[in-house]
Amino acid sequence: MTGLPFKNDGAGKLRSRARGCLAGLAVGDALGRPAEGMEPAQIVERWGRIEGYVADTPLGSDDTEYALLTSKALLRFRADFTADRVADLWRDEVCGQEGGFAGGGFSEMAAIRNLERGHRPPRSGQHAHGWSDGLAMRVAPIGIAAAGDPTRAAGLALEDGLVSHSGEGIYAGQAIAAAVAVAMTGADAEAAFEAARDAVPAESWTGRNLRLTHRIVDSAPDWATAAERSVARLAAHRYYWADLAPEAVSLAFVAVLAGGCDFRETVLNAVNLGRDADTIAAMAGAVAGAMAGVEAVPEEWLPAVAVAPGVCLATTRGMHPLEVADELCALAAELGGVDG
Repeated sequence: MTGLPFKNDGAGKLRSRARGCLAGLAVGDALGRPAEGMEPAQIVERWGRIEGYVADTPLGSDDTEYALLTSKALLRFRADFTADRVADLWRDEVCGQEGGFAGGGFSEMAAIRNLERGHRPPRSGQHAHGWSDGLAMRVAPIGIAAAGDPTRAAGLALEDGLVSHSGEGIYAGQAIAAAVAVAMTGADAEAAFEAARDAVPAESWTGRNLRLTHRIVDSAPDWATAAERSVARLAAHRYYWADLAPEAVSLAFVAVLAGGCDFRETVLNAVNLGRDADTIAAMAGAVAGAMAGVEAVPEEWLPAVAVAPGVCLATTRGMHPLEVADELCALAAELGGVDG
């Protein structure tokens, strides 16, 4: 599936979708952060259904800053975006960061250690946590840059992923990148999901989970049933952490499919699934924001769409998601002839 046609709604709408994508990622990250690690029943017990920010200060986490890091790599290397070049950026601007990496995930920390030891991709991404959702959380900018071309998006996600991930971790990242690339055309949730499913090997864990995702949503009479069934059947409850890529990405698409093209509903669905809630909501928000455009992001959620503090990644300090989205939109035109 390549070269998808864009709706004839002008360059302004394409820019809106790019902004909606990164704004959706940032607000999903911030909305989901307080519920990270919780089961849906625990969320209900504490808050009922989360309908907005439940923290006094809505802040994102490493999800947003790693997405900005991928953006930086795309904007620096452009058509020469390769695993080796991305590894050089990580080595030069991430490795050796003073003060640690607040909130950084296991997969990224393992990759940073490998890079510091002199390992290059794919060796840098071959470690005990290569299956995490850390790539999937950061590849939305790739979908913007490859707008309309899910095959290119999946290929670029592979290059980014080889630095820090392997196997299922890469497949899940390719799924999100491909979905965003299709969502940027103005396609609906079903088309974005199909792009994600088609981007990964059918018999991979991620591929099987995605097919099950569709069956769960199609057969559920309402959201409560879909949520209960999806967490029961897609989540790896016996594992120590909830950041397994096949689990998190499939749960994100439960939220996307059930939410249709309703941005608010999609993101809130994702948040209330719990588990790795900030990452699940960041991924769902990126896809939904690309479909709907930045105008669909509720005004009261916009405080989380702010200049990155660089708490986890100092190299992202001062980057603003909306400004970055504009640059990525221009890059999409440069790489693929899209009038951004």
